[in-house]
Amino acid sequence: MTKEKEKNKLFSMFFTFLKIGLFTFGGGYAMIPLMEKEIVDNNKWLEKEKFTQTVSLTQAIPGSVSVNLSILLGYNIEGVLGAIVSALGVILPSFVIILLIALALTNLGELALLEKAFSGIRPAVAAFILYAAFSLSKSINWSTILFIIFLTSFFLTTVFNVNPIYIIAGAFIIGTLSSRFNKRNN
Repeated sequence: MTKEKEKNKLFSMFFTFLKIGLFTFGGGYAMIPLMEKEIVDNNKWLEKEKFTQTVSLTQAIPGSVSVNLSILLGYNIEGVLGAIVSALGVILPSFVIILLIALALTNLGELALLEKAFSGIRPAVAAFILYAAFSLSKSINWSTILFIIFLTSFFLTTVFNVNPIYIIAGAFIIGTLSSRFNKRNN
């Protein structure tokens, strides 16, 4: 790729991630559908399978889902520069918005209006998260063990409020052992 094409792609990546960061409320999980549409469908920078693998890997990394996902996706698309550009793009809108909110909150009378605005946004964020789960579930090559992991994870999270880190670690171990067991039997 020529220097000019690489530069144009990096600019395109920055503005794509900037748009994702600007128009997605609710954090990393709510960003997944928009990221998939922009990265896989519109720009065709990654295949759906690679996108899904990257989202899965992001779950095992501590930190902000949106930042980690943008870094890994950017890296998969354009290496270290892609990681930097995509992270800056997704972080910049939140940074500016939080800065403006902090400035606005010096006048406490505006706090009630802000609370009302966010109460209206919450149902949309929940819908985005459900859509992301549904979209990702379609790309899973389901087996009995994977379905059991899904149900157990859901049950442990919703009923017993188990920390997701333990669930992810357990799913990783079970998935690895199951994969090795299946390879030996085939």
